[in-house]
Amino acid sequence: MAKKSGGRLVSSAGLVTYYDSEDRRAVQISPNMVMIIAGAIALITIVLNAVY
Repeated sequence: MAKKSGGRLVSSAGLVTYYDSEDRRAVQISPNMVMIIAGAIALITIVLNAVY
């Protein structure tokens, strides 16, 4: 049997290559900001559900 070269995981489906490259022009969002936005959306949803 011939061995495949490369050493990348087949199950990763290209995600390793995607996440290994960092583009400095890309929008950078910190994990804390994601949690704050998610909490704000949840709070707004709860308030609107209680009001209406």
